[in-house]
Amino acid sequence: QVQLVESGGGLVQAGGSLRLSCAASGRTFSSYVVGWFRQAPGKEREFVAGISWSGSNTYYADSVKGRFTISRDNVKNTVYLQMNSLKPEDTALYYCAARSTGPSSSHDDYNYWGQGTQVAVSS
Repeated sequence: QVQLVESGGGLVQAGGSLRLSCAASGRTFSSYVVGWFRQAPGKEREFVAGISWSGSNTYYADSVKGRFTISRDNVKNTVYLQMNSLKPEDTALYYCAARSTGPSSSHDDYNYWGQGTQVAVSS
């Protein structure tokens, strides 16, 4: 069982940066693949970034590639999403999610979810 808690969201101007954190409970967190997803009002939840259990493999949606960086610290049981050059279209509720098998960009494949943290980017 894994419990996830996101933090770090807020209001920022376009071009600014935020760092989201996903803190996990559970001694086996280091064996889980973690993904970040986001959902804007009236839109479906979409994949943003993912990271393997070791942190050696990362993958991104095309819309954030080159601007966002996902990383993890398995000692602290935390996954981060560094978001730079933010745009108004990045405004959404951001969720982290975990799964015990291989990487996936489909939200249906993730077993554990946090409650989300809101990101708002003003123009």
